[in-house]
Amino acid sequence: MISTESFKSTKPLLAGALALLVAACSSAEYNYPTTQGRGPNDPNPSGERETIFGEDGLVLFGGDNNNNNGGAGGGIGVNSFLWRASLDTLSFVPLVSADPFGGVIISEWYNDAATPDERFKLTVYILDRRLRADGLKVAVFRQTRSGAEWQDAGVNAATATQLENAILIRARELRVNTLEADKD
Repeated sequence: MISTESFKSTKPLLAGALALLVAACSSAEYNYPTTQGRGPNDPNPSGERETIFGEDGLVLFGGDNNNNNGGAGGGIGVNSFLWRASLDTLSFVPLVSADPFGGVIISEWYNDAATPDERFKLTVYILDRRLRADGLKVAVFRQTRSGAEWQDAGVNAATATQLENAILIRARELRVNTLEADKD
């Protein structure tokens, strides 16, 4: 418990701390840079935007601003030929998600009318910005109906390989078509 005497001796100390706190909150004037109404004391009178990333800006995913990134595409984070070929090859399956920056395409469960008690789901991973066979991975998931429930079932490993090959063939076709169009 604090006695009246000790409180009286700390009163000036509390008053000083309060005065210091109020002084710290005083309204000091600062001229924030704006693009409108630039004044005579503006350090950047030309209006050019300054950046901490330098003249060329920030470059993500290893590309450059001259788009010399080996077909990776300026707006996506993966090889554009593999991306487009994956979407073309999986066009018969409804998609849940397609992330061009992460390079992942996920399909919904798909039933073929010929096999109503079987369904499958596909996930495509584009792992490289270059058009390479090892820059692509396809995962296939299969389920079979048992009564009213779907149960996981095995998948033939060749199925994923066949899908990867179909995507790679389509990607090569797209690249050749692009190179021929650039020659014309």
